[in-house]
Amino acid sequence: MSTTRPYSPGDRGPEPGDGGASGTSPGGTPAGRRTRRLNFDGASGVVPLARDFARQALYEWGWLPAAGADQRAAAEDVLLVVSELVTNACLHAEGPDELRIACEKKVLRVEVSDRGTGQPAPRTPHRAGRPGGHGMFIVQRLCLDWGVIRTTGVAGKTVWAELGAPA
Repeated sequence: MSTTRPYSPGDRGPEPGDGGASGTSPGGTPAGRRTRRLNFDGASGVVPLARDFARQALYEWGWLPAAGADQRAAAEDVLLVVSELVTNACLHAEGPDELRIACEKKVLRVEVSDRGTGQPAPRTPHRAGRPGGHGMFIVQRLCLDWGVIRTTGVAGKTVWAELGAPA
């Protein structure tokens, strides 16, 4: 399911005081949405850096260590989606600017911002045996929904994807 909606159905998007990296509201009380941000300014090796950052968030939020096969598969899906979105920013833009991971209830949202002008889309028709071009197909298959946010007057875009927690 490919979309250009800025947010998935029913999601009002980021709200003021959405928790920041600490997971608390500005007043210091626990927030419903936990968020972590990683700025890539001047970083090298951004794909492994992004995966490590995402893995730390999964530990912090209780997705890891995995208690069973379903939970382990859900965590691996998150890491794969992070890798694919960051890799796409490296290949098709000037590299990623920021990775944002947010968890609210049983949905985890991954956002990768870059300065690229391209429009990500799964390659069609998809041919499994062909090298390359599988990133957005993988994202589409693993995620509940995904899309692109563009802000008028601002260069670049944010590609987002949402994954569900295991039952």
